[in-house]
Amino acid sequence: MHNTPDGNKYGDIRGRLQSLFLAGLSAVDPAATMRLYLPDAPPDRLFIAAIGKAAAPMAKAAAARYGDAASGIVVAPQGYAPEERDLPSTFHIMTSGHPVPDNNSVAAANALIDHALRLGSDDLLLALISGGGSALLAAPVTGVSLSDKRALTKTLLRCGASIAEINCVRKHLSRIKGGRIAALAAPASVVTLAVSDVPGDNIADIASGPTIPDPTTLADARDVLAKYEIAAPQPIARALTDSVNETPKPDNDGAARNRAHVIASADVAIRAAADEARTLDYNPVHLGDDLEGDAVALGRKHAALAFDYAKRGGKWALISGGETTVKVRNPNGRGGRNTTYLLALTVALGDSAGIAAIACDSDGKDGTENNAGAVITPDTLSRAAAADVDAAACLENNNAYEFFHALGDLVVTGPTNTNVNDFRAILIG
Repeated sequence: MHNTPDGNKYGDIRGRLQSLFLAGLSAVDPAATMRLYLPDAPPDRLFIAAIGKAAAPMAKAAAARYGDAASGIVVAPQGYAPEERDLPSTFHIMTSGHPVPDNNSVAAANALIDHALRLGSDDLLLALISGGGSALLAAPVTGVSLSDKRALTKTLLRCGASIAEINCVRKHLSRIKGGRIAALAAPASVVTLAVSDVPGDNIADIASGPTIPDPTTLADARDVLAKYEIAAPQPIARALTDSVNETPKPDNDGAARNRAHVIASADVAIRAAADEARTLDYNPVHLGDDLEGDAVALGRKHAALAFDYAKRGGKWALISGGETTVKVRNPNGRGGRNTTYLLALTVALGDSAGIAAIACDSDGKDGTENNAGAVITPDTLSRAAAADVDAAACLENNNAYEFFHALGDLVVTGPTNTNVNDFRAILIG
């Protein structure tokens, strides 16, 4: 992890902020946590499907447990995939598009469907699922093209919809999401181990739940589009009224014999960061692991909360997780939800002494840029003024990345091989 701040006046506080983030990441290392949940090998075939940003460490941990008794497929974004030498030759490694699906996403989905259809009653499908899987696997329903889904995905990502709302729509336009892979694999048993990147840790929403029955409906999907005033093209509008595209429900036959566990979550990361804060003599405050809503609004809310704690005296660490959203007003702007939150927090705090913060995406990539997030220190706005960088204008124009890049305050980790969504910490005192 590194950033390149101008000067070292607050080097110590930067180190403390980053130590909280690293403590949280260490606690949600999937390779360490999943060993507690791995099932016994079945009497016949064991097929492993590792999908998402944590696919590499999860697949390697499973391969170490089962050896040549298992075969599998690993699908990850570019930069997150394991090396071929890290897995047995019985594993097929693929990379595909994220956050918008591409042709490789279709190829990966078709490969998974093919393997699922081959499984029998004495076989086991071990699904190792993490964030990013919704885009990495794309199998549009009949009548809907990949270009239709790509365009709709981009619109949903920019309109401010929550991840649950986005995935509700995705599930009903897919031949694999919303429990359909489990249905295709029947009568094989299915065990799902998931790293949660969704607020509330609803396993049906992680990677759009390819092996988890879906409680949402076609009507719910139509309601999401109506809520955000999205005019769907005719193929999508037709698909969302066709009962053939309804997803398997939790009370379907066969669902009861399948098992699913969330093995890592934002709450685990926050609690580990809280322990680290105590070692640094801060009083930790757990603000919640499932905070959602507009990133700018949450930044302003947390600034007011930071002022309240500053008035109490003492040293405080306000720690939170979840997944905010960003309303894109400038399509050419640069900045993800964490830098946007942090810039809104900075503007609201002003030149408050004794308050610093970090906000990062736990997967190492905030939005579409190369950074996990950024940090602020008590002199952030004064340094920005000296560099002739207008914080309020950057916030208005969706240019949070440009703001923190200009100051050298980006946090760059590279792929972390885990994903429990946003991590935020505010240090006071």
